[in-house]
Amino acid sequence: MLHRRDFLNTALSAGLTLSAGAALAQSPARIERIVVPFAAGGVQDLLARAISTELGAALAQTVIVENRPGAGGTVGTGYVAKAAAGSGVMVMAAASHNIAGTLYTKLSYDPQKDFAPMAHIGTAGYVLMIHPDVPARNAAEFIRYAKANPGKMNYATAGVGSATHLSMAYFNGLAGIDLVHIPLKATGEAINEVISGRAQAVIAANIGALAFAKDNRLRLIGVTSPKRSRYLPELPTIAESGLPGYQFDSWFGLLGPVGTPAADVNRVNAAMAKLLKDPVILERLDKQGIEPQAMSNADFGHLLAIDYERMAKVVKTSGAKVE
Repeated sequence: MLHRRDFLNTALSAGLTLSAGAALAQSPARIERIVVPFAAGGVQDLLARAISTELGAALAQTVIVENRPGAGGTVGTGYVAKAAAGSGVMVMAAASHNIAGTLYTKLSYDPQKDFAPMAHIGTAGYVLMIHPDVPARNAAEFIRYAKANPGKMNYATAGVGSATHLSMAYFNGLAGIDLVHIPLKATGEAINEVISGRAQAVIAANIGALAFAKDNRLRLIGVTSPKRSRYLPELPTIAESGLPGYQFDSWFGLLGPVGTPAADVNRVNAAMAKLLKDPVILERLDKQGIEPQAMSNADFGHLLAIDYERMAKVVKTSGAKVE
């Protein structure tokens, strides 16, 4: 005969066993945070927030977005580099990730060796936008005006080392012009600086530029991609309109700290590939001027290696350096 106490103990033990088994079966990947290394409202921030809820649902995990801006994205990126493998931390990375490797003479992490490629999301071009008081309708006219006014024009960026910085520094280097750099914390702030007239130019990713295509407070004069953008087909490329050889675009993707468990990497990669077939996500990316492209982890890693070399050449041409 089973006594009441024995029955309770048996039931409790069985319950704990079932609970533990259920928890193990439902245990999600340890991906909890997407770190954005720039301020809220910037390109990477908007992209992270566009996918975080659905990515969390695909992983059966709550995914939150955390902004850690500073030093051209190197503060937040360095935080992820030093995070424990499997701690559930990723960085929303872009061109600035590889830029930092050669732009900064001292960097607390290695952009190539200290990260695990988790998931490629897509690519985006950039747009050269100027204040309407600048008498230029294309890259050639802008360059001529800048040469006639050396040191008298400013360009705004999302911070030293950001893609908005290097894309314009690269432009200046190839064109042989002298513009003063005004570093801020986010692309939105840089655009507002030009709208206010305190700066005369900004190169912003599609996600930050498309909203101003019909805004007379800014003039869009060229795209940075090697061919005309499907989002702004009326705009010429910078290369065809006055600066041959100029090209600048960016990938976007999620990177974890090196040593992130393969199971976590594979789950995130598979979840992102699934999201990039979701009409809701595709519509959001389209509005942000991002062309989606899923990749295997190996292919993403190969892309990172190639892009690192490409950005090293861009940095050298730009003449930019950060001590």
